[in-house]
Amino acid sequence: MKLTPSQRLLGLGAILLAALTFCSANFSRRGELPFMAPLAVAAVAYLLALRELWFGARFSKRVVYLSLALAALWHVTFLRMPPGPDDDVHRYVWDGRVQRLGYNPYLLVPADPSLAGLHTDETRALNNADVPSPYPAGAQLFFRVVTAIHESAMALKVAFVICDIAIVLVLLDMLRRTGQAEHWVLAYAWHPLLAVEVAGSGHVDIVGALLLAISAAALLRRWRAIAAVSFALAVAVKFLPMVLLPLYWKRVRVRDGALAMLVLGLLYVPFLRHGQIPFGSVGTYVQRFRFNDPVFEAFERFMAPRFVAGLAVLAGLLVAAWMRRRSAEASAATFAWPMAASLLCAPVVYPWYLLWTLPFVRSASAFPILIWTLSIIPTYYVWRLRTLGQPWVVPDWILLLEYGSLIAATGIAAILRCDRPASLPCSADPTE
Repeated sequence: MKLTPSQRLLGLGAILLAALTFCSANFSRRGELPFMAPLAVAAVAYLLALRELWFGARFSKRVVYLSLALAALWHVTFLRMPPGPDDDVHRYVWDGRVQRLGYNPYLLVPADPSLAGLHTDETRALNNADVPSPYPAGAQLFFRVVTAIHESAMALKVAFVICDIAIVLVLLDMLRRTGQAEHWVLAYAWHPLLAVEVAGSGHVDIVGALLLAISAAALLRRWRAIAAVSFALAVAVKFLPMVLLPLYWKRVRVRDGALAMLVLGLLYVPFLRHGQIPFGSVGTYVQRFRFNDPVFEAFERFMAPRFVAGLAVLAGLLVAAWMRRRSAEASAATFAWPMAASLLCAPVVYPWYLLWTLPFVRSASAFPILIWTLSIIPTYYVWRLRTLGQPWVVPDWILLLEYGSLIAATGIAAILRCDRPASLPCSADPTE
């Protein structure tokens, strides 16, 4: 008996649920086979599900809502697991805690013996304890608010999952407003990285991704002040989306931009010291931290790290400017590509950094980025290598697999774009 598209889609959802449930049960063994194998199965099932979305019929609301319910189930399986001992969420707890105690997280070094009394069991072993916080003011205030409600890593993880759900709602609104099929929300909601890095590890990047999605939705509605302020707030969570600034040129008014700058400035007021804007350990991050960075490594042989970091920012800005000139409207892919270009040249490229792109990769033109969000999964093997006492370095064969897949996907997308018949359904975004 031939299965209907709806049956195939829900069947793939069931495979995702089973694979990610098994993966979550081995969450403490990141990089090991019991974690990696089911995550690989989930990635394949996700790609097959995307094929159904691209080439299948328009799915009913009932199928879409059942599919979202499946996603909620596998998120719960990860949410109930404690984060890893060195996951960033413990730093978030520390930053929120010291703020509420009246300290500036940009000035305190957690490893300072004189601060031992400020620690709790959750913060005592946080990672990179020899440097102050690198997170911008918007992230800091988020940590403070959540830890004021309940000071724990679990509270932050729950808050991040709520942001994840909010992105789904924003995307559904955007899809309805542009006349696209609601099933395209699954291109976001079913991505395996969300379960691992939002519900599992708990990363603040999802807060910024939500604010950026709100900004994109506001641009669509011509709510220009909201678009500008939401963009500024996203930059205040992490600096990555600042490369999207050219996309807002002549799409928001000067007074909207001034309002956004005012809001961004006010966020930093509680952290000012002698009138100077603090950046914590951002400079140390650029100088010292490296992971999954073949492009940055190549340029660093000839240039100082700060100049290479500047090139990473410039790459994103140039791509954004080119896409702004090319299109009168801001499509989903125009938000994804500049951030991807900047990350490609960054000194550190962790899997959760690509969370920023996930709300914007539902079209064929963003296919290479989508492949990258999956080909980066093998880098989790480094977590296993570290437990064996080996360096915190991505092996060459993983780099070849990850970036080779990205290059191959880019080539395939270019070929298909040239050879595609006019009747082929290539994009979920009518503005592309």
